[in-house]
Amino acid sequence: MQTGQTRSDRRAATAARILEAAQLEFGTHGEDGTTIRGIARRAGVDPSLVLQHYGSKQALFSLAVRPAADLTGEGVPAHLAEVLGARLREIPPATRALMRSMLTSPEAAAVMREYLQERVTNLAGAMAGDDAELRAAVMVSSILGITIARHFLDLSPFADLEDEQVTTLVDAWLAPLA
Repeated sequence: MQTGQTRSDRRAATAARILEAAQLEFGTHGEDGTTIRGIARRAGVDPSLVLQHYGSKQALFSLAVRPAADLTGEGVPAHLAEVLGARLREIPPATRALMRSMLTSPEAAAVMREYLQERVTNLAGAMAGDDAELRAAVMVSSILGITIARHFLDLSPFADLEDEQVTTLVDAWLAPLA
């Protein structure tokens, strides 16, 4: 036990360790392949603590796959460049878990659909024209497809991308928006 930590602090730290372990496990094995025991082992806790903190594997999955805080940027092109650049580089464990499970888990599909719809709505609100929502949906869906091709299908043109190549690709893709 660390000196100066309250019981509440230790409990919060344990919960955070479990959540981080769950993100990594779900990201590696998907929802079906992840077990409470595997999460507990990775977090260095007893499996009963996982359930004590989160109630069930489903409840923990729902929290673990929530996307990280939104990326920000100045205007639509800057924001999209930041998002696309991030998706071409690495993706956080929570995003990996959600994407790995979204086609086999109704819960993961609902979380992803809600997240993507929010992205579409926000992007469309920053765009002009009657078809802004449709154009925003195409942009968001394109980024999702690129993320899947890069991180799950290992599409060869995306292998070993250098930062300079990512920047050039993103700039070219978003040039019409500038």
